[in-house]
Amino acid sequence: MSTPQDAIDRVAAAYHADLLRDDDAVLIARSKQGDREAFDRLIERYSTQIYNFAYRMSGNREDAEDIYQDAFIHAFNGIKNFRSDAAFSTWLYRIVRNVYLDEQKRRRSRQFISLEESIETDDGSIARDVQDDGPTPDEIAEQNQRRRAVRQAIALLPDRQREIIILYELQQCTYEEIADVLQINVGTVKSRLNRARRSLRDRLLAFKELFDL
Repeated sequence: MSTPQDAIDRVAAAYHADLLRDDDAVLIARSKQGDREAFDRLIERYSTQIYNFAYRMSGNREDAEDIYQDAFIHAFNGIKNFRSDAAFSTWLYRIVRNVYLDEQKRRRSRQFISLEESIETDDGSIARDVQDDGPTPDEIAEQNQRRRAVRQAIALLPDRQREIIILYELQQCTYEEIADVLQINVGTVKSRLNRARRSLRDRLLAFKELFDL
């Protein structure tokens, strides 16, 4: 015989199943009503890409964790002010960026960024260098050298150029999404990205033996 607890369990199970199926709009609406579980489910969908962005901006795991946690506290406190005319991920990127910049203002220091392997191609884009199934020891050593070179070169970029390289090339945001995150127009995004690519290329010239420059 079914007990009251069985009925409660079935309702709870159905609710959790609904959360798994719900799209962002539904979870956002529930979050605005104070549903913490819906908010946690929403955040879970974006946790990896948001943490990666925090890590690439800050350069180390400890700072990335702090930024990540602070950003989601800000997001939870500000979810009622979220407007549906922007993508939720874009809104989160903006929060992470603001938390990072606030921290930088307090610390006034620069740190190296840990990035995936990336090099500039002939068309000016930054492409990830994908390892094949069986790299030789020499190839691995060269890949590590390139990784260090790119990390150093990007760390030396001005903040505005560095963040736009990360957003476009690594986070794979569109021009429109970047414009929303940085609160600038698309034309400025494109011009700033072009300047960032030129600056990065200039810095990589010091390692031209590692790249086809």
